[in-house]
Parts: sequence; C-alpha cells; structure tokens
Amino acid sequence: MNAATKTLERPSADTDTDDSLDRPWLVTVYNDPVNLMGYVTLVIMRIFGYPREKAEKMMLDVHRKGKCIVWSGEREKAELYVQQLHSHQLNAAMARDT
Repeated sequence: MNAATKTLERPSADTDTDDSLDRPWLVTVYNDPVNLMGYVTLVIMRIFGYPREKAEKMMLDVHRKGKCIVWSGEREKAELYVQQLHSHQLNAAMARDT
C-alpha cells in the first residue's frame, strides 16, 4: 500500500441510527374558553385547506377532548402552521411524533 492509499472502514451492522429524524412533527390545537366553535372550524379550513366536514370533526375533537392533532409533517411547515394558528388567536403547539 502506498502513501496515497487510505483505508476506509465500513460502519458495523449494529451501529445505532437515529430513527427519530424520520418521525414527523405534529401540530395540535387546544381548547380554549374564548373562541367560538364556528370560528375554530373556519380557521382550520383556511389554514389547512380542509373541507368543512373534516374541519368540523377536528373542531369537535378540540371541544370535547380538549385537543386535536390537525396536521403532521416536516418541521418547517409545522412551525409555520403553529404561527398562523397563533395569529388567529388559537392555542396551538407542535411536537415530535412518539
């Protein structure tokens, strides 16, 4: 072997990989005592482009269960959606899917 040749080592098969990088981000809307149910439905429809029936189902989950996951996907979009929901005075947060 000459001086210009380098040996590269292949990682072993048991090397841990970070599967958490593949997990999507979840956007959750939480119930609050201020916003009317019709308003929450309208905001969900406008921000996410969902049909009325889907938005109403999500709004009812927020109302009855206290929260609803309204979207999942990449981090940057989740951040944008949370910001848009906050700008419409809705209580929302994002978190990694477990």
